[in-house]
Amino acid sequence: MKKLIISALAIVAMTISGCMMGPGMGTGTGTGGGLGDVLGSVLGGVLSNGSATNGLLNMVIGYVKIDERELYGTWAYQAPGCAFTSENLLAKAGGAVAAENVKQKLAPAYNTVGINANNTFFVFSQDQRFQAKVAGIPLSGTYTYDKTNCAIKFNTGLVSATGYLTRTTSGMALTFESKKLLTILQVASAMSGNETLKTVGDLSKEFDGLRVGFDMRK
Repeated sequence: MKKLIISALAIVAMTISGCMMGPGMGTGTGTGGGLGDVLGSVLGGVLSNGSATNGLLNMVIGYVKIDERELYGTWAYQAPGCAFTSENLLAKAGGAVAAENVKQKLAPAYNTVGINANNTFFVFSQDQRFQAKVAGIPLSGTYTYDKTNCAIKFNTGLVSATGYLTRTTSGMALTFESKKLLTILQVASAMSGNETLKTVGDLSKEFDGLRVGFDMRK
């Protein structure tokens, strides 16, 4: 699997470097280098860095198993998050680029709702109960966690939703199927016709096997 990802990243690096090289940007002649050189250098670092490759695989749901006891405590929103349902998606050239693109599209939708670290958080207790706020809207109920596929099911008594946990460099990501997240955001914003929020629902069509949500820090 790692070889597939490395090969894909190599293709991206070579393509970018080739496309960005123009007159005066040949090897050994330019003084400032080009954007392709910079991106190629960054990707080159990923190719030679095993931990970075593992970091990409961490975005695959179920690749890293998270124990339930790691959930206990308060998790605050940090940034838009996303995860993939299959390793094959990360093996495709541009997988990491697609993830960054998704986060950039989520950011304005979250800003529209008013999501920030102060009003969006989840609290998990050992008795399998949770309390949360999303854009200041309170939620509470019970949860069950399945470590085999890193799935966490929330039940408020009125509605239920299943999220997925993946590891991040600063904590974990809690992600949902994009249409489910769209529903949550629409309720929080009370603006179901908002074009920015519709973008969230469209992400599932643009990127197959994608889950979107929140990067969170304990």
